Amino acid sequence: MATKLEKSEKSINIGISDEQRSKIATALGNLLADSYMLYLKTHNYHWNVTGMNFQSLHSMFEEQYTELAVAIDEIAEQIRILGHYAPGSFKEYSKRTSITEEEGLPDDRTMVKKLQEANEAVIRTARKVIPLCEEAGDEASMDLATQRIATHSKVAWMLRSHLH
Repeated sequence: MATKLEKSEKSINIGISDEQRSKIATALGNLLADSYMLYLKTHNYHWNVTGMNFQSLHSMFEEQYTELAVAIDEIAEQIRILGHYAPGSFKEYSKRTSITEEEGLPDDRTMVKKLQEANEAVIRTARKVIPLCEEAGDEASMDLATQRIATHSKVAWMLRSHLH
């Protein structure tokens, strides 16, 4: 699903073809959708976690969704830099995300497990951006994807460690 082009998109001459910029923007749009859905899930769990681990999980989830809020903006801005409009509706995110939503609220341990799985899903989505960037020589988009992989890998590890 290609992102919509700016009217001035054809006037962008940054050494990356229109087709390559479109493919990268589409892949970044998928990363944006996953990141936003993970943000919503994490924020929801932050508000609603209960149990013996309430304080530590409440604080950890807040740290995670706060970091995601910044990342979402950076991803959307990179899409704009490439001359495309960033997807910005829940309807579009729902179509493009690989992160599943569940009904109701799970217990605290299941919340941690679901966030681990969702962070791993974001990693897989970010990995799909890299070959497109390598082919196009788009170091900026590749750096952004690499940073997201590193961040979500660390978060997934921390969440897995919570479960042992």
